[in-house]
Amino acid sequence: MKIYNTPNTSSAITGFILLGFPCPREGQILLFVLFSAVYLLTLVGNGSIICAVRWDQRLHTPMYILLANFSFLEIWYVTSTVPNMLANFLSDNKLISFSGCFLQFYFFFSLGSTECFFLAIMAFDRYLAICWPLHYPTLMTRHLCTNLVISCWVLGFLWFLIPIIIISQMSFCGSRIINHFLCDPGPLLALTCTRVPVIELTSSTLSSLLLFIPFLFIMVSYALVLQAVLKVPSAAGRRKAFSTCGSHLTVVSLFYGSVMVMYVSPTSEHDAGMQKIVTLFYSVVTPLINPVIYSLRNKDMKHAMKKLLGT
Repeated sequence: MKIYNTPNTSSAITGFILLGFPCPREGQILLFVLFSAVYLLTLVGNGSIICAVRWDQRLHTPMYILLANFSFLEIWYVTSTVPNMLANFLSDNKLISFSGCFLQFYFFFSLGSTECFFLAIMAFDRYLAICWPLHYPTLMTRHLCTNLVISCWVLGFLWFLIPIIIISQMSFCGSRIINHFLCDPGPLLALTCTRVPVIELTSSTLSSLLLFIPFLFIMVSYALVLQAVLKVPSAAGRRKAFSTCGSHLTVVSLFYGSVMVMYVSPTSEHDAGMQKIVTLFYSVVTPLINPVIYSLRNKDMKHAMKKLLGT
């Protein structure tokens, strides 16, 4: 990576400057306390689901194994941004090293990619359970479930690898100020000395494929689920089927709704403030509320959580 300073840029700067959420010192401390609480609650909520699935034998089924892996993913997803954000609140120079910036870039997008794939296989699991209930135990075996989980992690961490490596080798000019709380490709590409349309097109294409292929897969899966549920003769059976899928559909709506606003609609329509708010929602808020969604709408999970807490 080559860095060129403009005349008004201090040569002492050895990385990028993440502006985060500019406000007076008192405001920074308040934000530090707020996001520390959010981070702690996210760790506790998702960690509780992992422990509940681990220690309750009734939850040793593919649906809950996938949920435990998803909660593990959420812990690392929020960890890729919040700790650095917290340090930034207390920092005077808001500096992040070049290696730190691109490591955050890689892990944030790799974990986000993995989340897209996990949401898709969780929808696939619900499709098999509801549309093929008698064959479900033989179709969704422990072996298949393990292979699906491994595939999600591997695909997620390979999806953006090459573009990130190429961007990290580019030359950067100007102030190196990123008006964001994380290293996002848009602001980073804006700081390169020369525009490389091929890289921008590649990143945009990969993002679109990552969003739309799993999303279409989820929509098709639930369309088939809906078709099967409507054929169930009893109202109680239909309610049970809908409650099984309701939590996952809520999580999908929250995640994809905010991500698509950010990456599908034209970037020029969003100012820096809106980009931060939308990114904050899908990267910090959704990992916080997902455990609540899955616990409140699932009797088995509620029972396991009460057992875990000793109540």
